[in-house]
Amino acid sequence: MQYTKAIVDLIQEARRRAPSEFKPSIKLANPEVLSILLDLYKKSTDSVFKALVKEVFSLAGGVWSTRIGELEQTGKVDVEESYSVKVYRGQTRLEPKTASEDIKKPKMVYRGRVVMA
Repeated sequence: MQYTKAIVDLIQEARRRAPSEFKPSIKLANPEVLSILLDLYKKSTDSVFKALVKEVFSLAGGVWSTRIGELEQTGKVDVEESYSVKVYRGQTRLEPKTASEDIKKPKMVYRGRVVMA
């Protein structure tokens, strides 16, 4: 997912309105920022913060807009269980997890080749 200027501005405004204990984790460099915002959306009672997060997810599109819709309908959603955030050269993307991905040890790659550790 590409961060647009509008998404960046909304995340920065949401960070300003978030509780102080969560502010350090709401950064654009954090690949889990949307998951953190979703968790805060569940816990928050601030209607302005909720509106900001909802707009971020609608601009993010794809899976994120459906997650916020599921959260509003059912009251619960589990992003951590079914998706993982992958970052490669600054590009962040959300990919479905496989059952074996949680168990297996990550491969080490050096210059494009898998290295045995």
